Amino acid sequence: MPAATPNRVHAVLVVRPDGRTPAAFHLRRSLAALREQSRPVDALTVVVCGGDDHLFEVADGGRPDIILRAAPSTGFAAAVAQATDDIGDGMLWLLVQDTAPEPDALARLLGALERSPSVAFVAPKLVRWDDRSEIVSLGVGMTRFGRTVGLADGELDQGQHDAREDVLGSDVRGILIRTEAWKRLGGLDRGLAGADEGLDLGVRARLAGGRVSLVPSALVAVAGDGAASLPVPLTPQRRRRAAYAARLAQLHRRLVYAPAPAVPLHWLTILPLAVWRTISDLAGKQPGRIAPEWGAAAAALVGLGAVWRGRRRLRSARTASWSLLAPLRTTRAELRERLDDEPEVAIGGHRRSDLRFFSGGGAWLVLAALVASIAVFPALLAWPVLGGGALQPLATTVGQLWDDASFGQRALGLDTVGPADPFAALVAVLGSLWPWAPSRMLVLLWVAALPLAALGGWFGATRVTERPGLRLLGGAVWALAPTFLIALMQGRPTGVILHLLLPWLFYAGSVAHRSWTGAGAASILLAGVVATAPSLAPAMAAIWVGAVLLAVFGRAGHGVARLVWTLVPTVALAFPLVLHRLIDGSPWSLVADPGVPWPGPQVAADAAGRALLAAGIPTPDLAGWAALLPEGPTWWVPLLSLPLAVLALAAPLTQRWAVGTGLLVVTALGLATAFATAGISVQFVQSLTVPLWPGTALSLAWLGALGGALVALDAGLAPRVAVARGIAAALVLTCAVALAVPSLTAFARGASALANGPASTLPAFVAAEGREDPDVGTIVLTPQADSGVAAQVVWGASETIGGQTTMLSTRTEPTAQDAELARLAADLVTPSSEDVVAQLGARGIGFILLAPATPPETDAARTVRLSAMTALGQRDTLVVVGETAKGGLWRVVDEVAERPQEAASVATASWWIALGQLAVFGIALLLAVPTGASMREARRTPRVVGPHWQEGR
Repeated sequence: MPAATPNRVHAVLVVRPDGRTPAAFHLRRSLAALREQSRPVDALTVVVCGGDDHLFEVADGGRPDIILRAAPSTGFAAAVAQATDDIGDGMLWLLVQDTAPEPDALARLLGALERSPSVAFVAPKLVRWDDRSEIVSLGVGMTRFGRTVGLADGELDQGQHDAREDVLGSDVRGILIRTEAWKRLGGLDRGLAGADEGLDLGVRARLAGGRVSLVPSALVAVAGDGAASLPVPLTPQRRRRAAYAARLAQLHRRLVYAPAPAVPLHWLTILPLAVWRTISDLAGKQPGRIAPEWGAAAAALVGLGAVWRGRRRLRSARTASWSLLAPLRTTRAELRERLDDEPEVAIGGHRRSDLRFFSGGGAWLVLAALVASIAVFPALLAWPVLGGGALQPLATTVGQLWDDASFGQRALGLDTVGPADPFAALVAVLGSLWPWAPSRMLVLLWVAALPLAALGGWFGATRVTERPGLRLLGGAVWALAPTFLIALMQGRPTGVILHLLLPWLFYAGSVAHRSWTGAGAASILLAGVVATAPSLAPAMAAIWVGAVLLAVFGRAGHGVARLVWTLVPTVALAFPLVLHRLIDGSPWSLVADPGVPWPGPQVAADAAGRALLAAGIPTPDLAGWAALLPEGPTWWVPLLSLPLAVLALAAPLTQRWAVGTGLLVVTALGLATAFATAGISVQFVQSLTVPLWPGTALSLAWLGALGGALVALDAGLAPRVAVARGIAAALVLTCAVALAVPSLTAFARGASALANGPASTLPAFVAAEGREDPDVGTIVLTPQADSGVAAQVVWGASETIGGQTTMLSTRTEPTAQDAELARLAADLVTPSSEDVVAQLGARGIGFILLAPATPPETDAARTVRLSAMTALGQRDTLVVVGETAKGGLWRVVDEVAERPQEAASVATASWWIALGQLAVFGIALLLAVPTGASMREARRTPRVVGPHWQEGR
């Protein structure tokens, strides 16, 4: 018998440079690999899409039978169609400039195709260009909903998939297809935008009665920068391009494959699916896919012509049912197994150690702090409301809490309209955690403050050290920080909340550049920190700028987008107030402490005061030691902070000098802020000025100093002498405990400002009506020590922490409303004025409270109070309700008008601001919630940041 004539093989090689790697470099190797084939190709056509003359010369040097030029934008499908317009019978081999087949690749592919007449095309095993032990692609599957699944992508080649033959599709690079099948199928679908071309070709081949087979023994090396398939995601631009192409291909295939009646329904769901997938991308920590998602959706909406051509091509060749594909589809179980089997640690990579919260003593530390808290505050759990210092009740309902946090009418002032302080949103979140009695949440916060601080300090220490003992030290010393304990005893909610937030901000922010989960959490925490302590905004801005510059110049831009996002929620929350203050011409008022304006004890802005601040003590009584030892020497108290300071200063001298230097900078920023704010007053309460409290800045300084000390103990202090490390740690802890003794015993000694209640700052009669109607108005008159009267209008049942507004407490120039309120107050305490009560009723004010003067009451204040009682008691239009614990109370007899409603424009602005802020924080929350993929990614990175400068972490 005569020998059979071998099948003719026509190779088509498409060249298109991508602008990153010189195409000529890969093209030379690919052409050389073609020349070295044990079974040479019978014809070679090269299509050069764009490029310069040199690239064309390189292609021509490969001695192709035909060389064509095409436009730079020509896709792989169009280029192959141009080269195969008049192709004859035989086999077609599809290649690109970055495909270098092994010498026996074509022979093995051709042999497999010749042995199986039912096979439409065969696909090789694609391996990495520079490492043939890693599989790039070996078969492609598809889920029920059209998701593309690489069956072996990224795996090490150990022959584990060499037995697989039948697949649904494959990567288009290197496939060998019968020209008869190529013509019948109509070639590649140009509407796929360069993605899933081999998968779509395989689906159509199956529906046309053919098969798709793998030839794992045929190896083709690919670099990932050619005209076919998706680019290797080495850069953000490539990742966006790959995401766009993959999503557009999926949408296009869905419209092409769907039954005709379902096509309009699929088309109508494109935009709703884009919204849903946007939320999913945020939850999946992949915000970079959002723009490609919407771009692909827009292209799919207008690409109906390509869909029609694809459906016509599919219909003309189809001879089999879709049920034929069911056994080859990737099931959900197989997809989950593939994801679960994904290697968590790359070769030579890092695997995160266990957290060891329980085995390392962290849980015991928190439990001990809880026991200590109950011992320090034995009566707090029996109190329904916490008072004293800068504490006030919270609004009685969740709705009022969030109303106080929104743009519009404020709960204080005659008719104050404007943005709420960002701190009000934090108060609303806190009160919403105990919705049936929001004020109770402050009591629970005070009881849980010590264990929460220990927990935050312990977790913050995990970013600095792996040693369980040092983590315990970090948690304990953070909970014993003097500024934190003083804030607890003085009743400063801003100081307490800030101290609880800072270690978590450090925990999340230190890894924000490498994780969207960290960036999302850090963005929310940063907004909370700046809302609680606006005076820290410059320091936080400096840290943020430093982190961005480090990412740009130290990490080649890696993580810049994540770091930029960390600032967005803070800007969104503060923007209404900042804009209002800039328009109002009072930018300095933005640094005012939010909440209840309360002067409290402050250190002097002199050398002695700054020395106390440098020791971390924000009060002139040496953190309580001056009262505890009134006759004894107290010069040694500031020295208790010296061991911590010395270790922090030594941190930059260790092997981890970069981290130590960064933490020292944080300490310096905190101290500089404390020095700058000491003695500065931008707020007023009645006739008193309210200085900024430097304790919040000292919490930031304490964070940097404690972190630096842990770095020094972990990496630099006699690393081979555990005894020296133990002695230093014990000394730091002992000094922290000694410094905390007066504060921890203040409540038992009666030296704390904390008090039981009140449930309302107004009399019970007014509070009862205010709970039913939040628009009940009360004018509160308070005699002053200098014979004056302070006037304030309170709406609702009580003054509240969330209802406070720095718009009123920071005014330096009286407004028209201030002048009107002053005139009303003066007329009320003057017997000669007769129509003032009617004016109050017209303003919606139904009650008058003559509050007692601030003790001790001066003779001038007593005279004013008695005179005012006489004037108010003589008015026929007032009814005496009685003397209460809050002062004398009168009620307006005449009809009281409704409180003037805010303008429609104010309500509209409030809705838009609320929606914008909710959208931003919703995105941040979705980013912050960890997923299985983000946790797997986190396990590939060290928990401790900055082990070495070279690692850039």
